[in-house]
Amino acid sequence: MSDLLTGIPMDYEPKRTNRFFAEFPDEVGIEIWKVRKFDRPKADINTVEIPWINETNYVSGKYKWNPVTIEFMDTIGPSTSQQVMEWFRLHAESITGRMGYKSGSAKNIILKSLDPTGVTVEKWTLEQCIITNVDFGSNDMGSDEIQIITVTVQPYRCILNV
Repeated sequence: MSDLLTGIPMDYEPKRTNRFFAEFPDEVGIEIWKVRKFDRPKADINTVEIPWINETNYVSGKYKWNPVTIEFMDTIGPSTSQQVMEWFRLHAESITGRMGYKSGSAKNIILKSLDPTGVTVEKWTLEQCIITNVDFGSNDMGSDEIQIITVTVQPYRCILNV
């Protein structure tokens, strides 16, 4: 019983939220050091009721991966705004009104968790991510904060490779 009160064994290093890389395809051009925050994947599983006489049982129904929010530090050169906008234009073009094909706009993103020495200990592959929301931030004369771009993507599938 006293073994339960000793706490976390030091043999087990916890993963840290600040030890990660997010890798984008070369054609998107976003460098790994520009990613400031990256939500880990989340999923919902539908519940299907099976009524029978006076009781109800349940089975799993369809599942879906939820949107993932990513924050980027906006740099001057190369411009993060321009890189995000080029990816956005593969989805929708403001000037012409044209929409892109999913095969051109959907991108695979890799999210890696690292140990203290920088070795990958967890790897998520977010497949066929499409942009669902872009927020290029705001300007404020009274602030000296860095510009942040927030992008929400909808993955088709998320695969955990350990």
